[in-house]
Amino acid sequence: MIFSNKKHLVLHIIRARSIARRYLLTNGFDGALTMLGMVTGFYTSGMTELPVAINACLGASIALFISGLSSAYLSEKAEQEKELHELEQALVVDLKESDYGQASRYLPILIALVNGLSPLLLSLVILSPLFFAEQSQTSPLSPFINSMLLALICIFGLGVFLGKISKTFWLWSGLKTLLIAIITVAMILFLGRYL
Repeated sequence: MIFSNKKHLVLHIIRARSIARRYLLTNGFDGALTMLGMVTGFYTSGMTELPVAINACLGASIALFISGLSSAYLSEKAEQEKELHELEQALVVDLKESDYGQASRYLPILIALVNGLSPLLLSLVILSPLFFAEQSQTSPLSPFINSMLLALICIFGLGVFLGKISKTFWLWSGLKTLLIAIITVAMILFLGRYL
């Protein structure tokens, strides 16, 4: 579809980047922490069958993808429609074919993709040591340990990104998210011993 003024449409979409960033960080963090928890759980249980662990983790990451995609789309679509309707009421004009109206239709799709893909892609990165180990790639450490380390790096990276956005000290922000991840691992290891 050709827009009457693409520049205005692009400006509306650019203004939504803070919403997309929040979804990226929130659901990306959820995905990384979920994979960290699952991989740690498999490690503490003594799991040696990689296909079982990979399939369980992939199932969870696909569920996070679908959940993120659908929940963000539905909630953002409702919010965008509400804002458009309120603006139309205030201006007493139909804005559905305006740049604002077109942006309000495309923004939920963009935000849903960010919300769905962020946990999926991070999960695939975290699970990569398990994929390599299944293909007989040898490593001095357990593939579960490698995945746990990769998850900690990803979570630290998300914290650094959060620090850059908030213009706070990036290292402190990264260490805060890393601490949350380490507490999660410690709780799983502790509970794994007594269950």
